[in-house]
Amino acid sequence: MKKIISLLLLVVVFSSCNEYQKALKTEDVAVKFDMATKLYEAGKYTKAIRIFEQIAPAYRGKPQAEKLFYMFAQSYYKTKQYYLAGYQFESFVSGYPKSEKIQEAAYLGAKSYSMLSPVYSLDQKDTFKAIEKLQAFIDNYPNSEYLAEANATVKVLTEKIEKKVYENAKGYNTISDYKSAIVAFDNFLGDYPGTTYKEDALFYKYDSAYQLAINSIPAKMEERLNVAKTAHSNLVKFNANSKYKKTADEMLARIEKDLQKFNK
Repeated sequence: MKKIISLLLLVVVFSSCNEYQKALKTEDVAVKFDMATKLYEAGKYTKAIRIFEQIAPAYRGKPQAEKLFYMFAQSYYKTKQYYLAGYQFESFVSGYPKSEKIQEAAYLGAKSYSMLSPVYSLDQKDTFKAIEKLQAFIDNYPNSEYLAEANATVKVLTEKIEKKVYENAKGYNTISDYKSAIVAFDNFLGDYPGTTYKEDALFYKYDSAYQLAINSIPAKMEERLNVAKTAHSNLVKFNANSKYKKTADEMLARIEKDLQKFNK
């Protein structure tokens, strides 16, 4: 009995593969459309894509085109081909503005770009593009069922950008380029006033100012010590019980001691 069932399954699979190959080779676009639809509905997106790519030009402007291009875009999305999915969903939104699938397509198009966002340490060009696309969706569909998810994704992407900028600024401190670090942290704090990295940024800006001051030539030391002292004040003002308090206060003691030399 098991052998009979296995044989029947083999026949079905062979027949299906044969039907697929015929659809690929035929000139009849209607046959191709039917086969691509069956494959899509069966979750065989990669095979469906091969046929969609063949017939897409022929179906533009036809009644079945809306369904075809929706399935085409979804197939790219389901197979994680996000560049192509984003492009196809955007084309769908542009071509079928009255479609009942318009909000879903607009959202998935924007989301496709967010799926391309790399880890924070790499170039964030795709992250910026994803934020732009998602924000456009939020602005165009403020009452969408996808709104909460879109806002959550924008938040995650924005935090990734923040981390990238913060780590770049901290990198200057790490390599002892303290002048550049101070400028970078000033820019970071100005651009992201509510950042979760604010305490860290304030401390490393302070540390950069401190290191620059104590290693300065005498002619520049007093001015730089006062800049460092102000940076300490800003850190304490933000959080009097900062996790950096012990180290920061030890540094301040050195600043005060060195400043006394200039008050004599």
